[in-house]
This record gives sequence, structure tokens and C-alpha cells, in this order.
Amino acid sequence: MSLKEKFEAAGQGQVFEFFESLDGEQKRALESQLEQVDLNELERLNRELVFGGDKGAAMDFSKLKPAPYIPLPSDKTKAPEWAEAKKIGEEAIRAGRVAAFVVAGGQGTRLGFDAPKGLFKVTPVKHKSLFQVFAEKILSASRKYGVSIPWVIMTSHINDAATRAFFEENNFFGLKKEDVIFFKQGLMPAVDTNGKIILENKGKIAMTPDGHGGCLRGMVRSGAAAELKRRGIDCISYFQVDNPLINIIDPYFIGFHIKGGSEMSSKMIPKAYPLEKVGHFCMYDGKLTVVEYSDLPKEYQEKIGANGRLEFIAGSVAIHVIDRNFVERLGGGSESALPFHRADKKIPYVGADGSVVKPEKPNGIKFEMFVFDALPVAANPVIIEGARGDEFSPVKNAEGVDSPLTCKNDQKKQAARWLKRAGEKVETNPGGVPGFDMEISPLFATNEEDFVSNWGALKDKPKIENKLYIQ
Repeated sequence: MSLKEKFEAAGQGQVFEFFESLDGEQKRALESQLEQVDLNELERLNRELVFGGDKGAAMDFSKLKPAPYIPLPSDKTKAPEWAEAKKIGEEAIRAGRVAAFVVAGGQGTRLGFDAPKGLFKVTPVKHKSLFQVFAEKILSASRKYGVSIPWVIMTSHINDAATRAFFEENNFFGLKKEDVIFFKQGLMPAVDTNGKIILENKGKIAMTPDGHGGCLRGMVRSGAAAELKRRGIDCISYFQVDNPLINIIDPYFIGFHIKGGSEMSSKMIPKAYPLEKVGHFCMYDGKLTVVEYSDLPKEYQEKIGANGRLEFIAGSVAIHVIDRNFVERLGGGSESALPFHRADKKIPYVGADGSVVKPEKPNGIKFEMFVFDALPVAANPVIIEGARGDEFSPVKNAEGVDSPLTCKNDQKKQAARWLKRAGEKVETNPGGVPGFDMEISPLFATNEEDFVSNWGALKDKPKIENKLYIQ
């Protein structure tokens, strides 16, 4: 059966509507696209998500409970359980069992930045890009533990070439080229409300990214998971590209993950305010799950518990440690694969006359997966509490909350706090922000414990003044 016949048999023959008007190269490009479409999967998704044949039961919020988590002590070094976890985690890192993994498929559009978001400059003094910050954190851990730590980077079809070129131009920021593993995020065909694949132009179907949850099968299909297995990696430290405060190689977190026999562990950050736009770690029918802020009723988001704190306080900020075997199981196309979700979008399409129409309201449906949907099927999931000031300050918006300004201030607050902990005097405003720019290189320290130790060992300490850069 020819490719055209297969699509016609599946009721998707419209993708060949303008085929005869295309030149040879355009025909080959369209055929190459169509060969990537899994028609059986698309038929199932249409049945379940477009035509509503399987909407699933609505969540009964009265059954929802806050998820348990391991609370952050005031001093991790003096808490026996945390000290044990650190020891286990450091042994795993030294043994070469840990890799870093960032999902970095997005562009900096919301920041007014026309390039891959990982190229966006975020630090207060040296104006380092997000990718450079992450690379230096991984390099710092590699040096500390005497091991090469692989870094897997999920790009997209839009930004893959620019991302790879950026790393080449910057000599991989000191990392070994062979330790940086790129793969492109998967794509799914977009359909109209009748379940028909949308033609974006005469010779191209509309394809959209399959969501951050698609990283699991992307890692398997690209061979990245097999490469990690070859290297003896079984713990994957997952994070997103917009958060420069992330503690990528955290021995405490890795240790709790291993100690708990967990297939997927998460770090929660207590919500800063009731309606903060983060997911919520919850228990539902005995399973750990994440309920998005857009899905959780306002009264639950604002509910106060017996201890006087928010009851649903555990915010999900996309920081996980994932077992490699678990990635292979969920990403290998088995029955336990992650579910798809429907998102209604405005998708340009070809009109009957062959011209491209840009719709003013949603006209199409994209299919995407969410990585946190793996939690309900993970064995022994563990959640530990993280410190917002040392873990989470994303760059999402051009201004206001979660902007470059708030992120730079959080980096400066962290530097001032670490210096104070090391016994130095630093003038700050009531919010803890110093009145001048300062920056700590990850190559000097990536956490408070190491900073205090390394600062104390300096014979000639730099003067604490504007444009202070500690390296």
C-alpha cells in the first residue's frame, strides 16, 4: 500500500490535496513528514480526545489530599536523615551513576528574545546565558566528585541547530563535547475539530511539539537512554531551561531518591502565596499526582491547614530525579506510556484556494504529554522540600513576576546570604537584596555549604563591592 493509500484508508487523504502542484523537492519533504505520523496512534487520540469517546471521570476534589514530603531542616548538615541521604548521593555521583537532563525546546518569545531560551543572558555581573550557568554547575560537580557527568539536552526542531551552534562556538563551556548529548523533541500532527490533519501550507502538515512529557520517549527513540545505560547511568537529574537557580547535581536529593527505592522523585517548593501559578503535589486515590493551578479550585488553593499554613502548599516546579529504567519503560511505547492531553490552539491552515489562513480563534487541536503524569505510575515516589532562594527563580516573563529582574535579584540575594553565612557583612534592603551587583561563579561553589568552606579557605578575599564576581 502506498503512502497516499494508507492516509486515504485512515480518512486523512486531505493531506495530498495539493500534492500534484508541488515540485519534486516539496513532494519529498511532505512525504518525509507523513512517514513520521503514526496513524494508529492518531486514530486513538482522535477517538479519545477529539470526539470525546474517552473523557475519563472528572476529578472528585473531596478525595484530594496534600502529598507527604520530607521537610527541609534548618540545618541539613545536622539532620541525621539528610546526612545519610547526602552520603548515599555522593557515592552515586562519584560512581558515575548520575546524568543531568534539561528540557530546552523553547524559544525566548515571551521574553522578547528571538533565539533559543537557553541563550538568554541572566546573571547580574557577567551576563552569562542560562546554558553557561548550567554547564558550569555540571562542570563544578564533575570536578568536585572526580567524574564526567553527562548532560542530555532536549532541543526542538525550531531551535536545535542554533543550540548546537552556540555550544560549538563556546567550546561547550569547558565540558567535554562527548558528554553533551542532544536530541530533538518529538512532534505530533495537529488536527482540526473533525480530527483531520491540518495542512499548514500546500506541502507541509502542521506539526507541534509533544510536550515536556514527550522527553521520555524522545530520550528512548533518539538513543540517548541507551547511551546513558552504556555509561552506567541510572539516575537522571531533570530540570527545565528557565531556572538558573537550580541545584542540578544535588547529593541530598539523589540520595533520598536512591534510599527510597524511587523510580521518580520530586523536589517541592512551598508556594509563595495561595494562587501562585505552580502545580500542586497531591494524593488522589492513593496515587501521587500533580494538579495544575488551572485545574485546582480556588478554595483548595487557598485552604489553610491545622498548622496555620496552606494545606496544599507543595508546589511542583519541574525538578525531578528519574530512574533510567523507568524512562525506558515509559518511553519505549509500552502500555504504561504517558497519556496525551488536548490543547486547543490557533493553527494556520491552507484554505480551499491554496492560500494560508491565520485564524483569530482556536481552530485546531494539539496533543501533548506532561512529565509529571509519570508520578502516579512510579514506584515509591519521593518528594523532598527545597529552599526557594537556593532552588527556584525562573525567567518566564519580560517583566513583573518571574522576569529577568526578579531572577537577578534572587541571584544577588543568594550571594549576599551565602556571604553573610560565611561571616561577612553585606548591606541589603529589607527584602535581602544588596544595593549593588554581585555574582558567584558556579565554578567557585554551587551550594551554601561549599561556598562557606571555599570562602573560608581563601587567603586573599575580594572586596565586597559593586560588580563583585567570585570565581
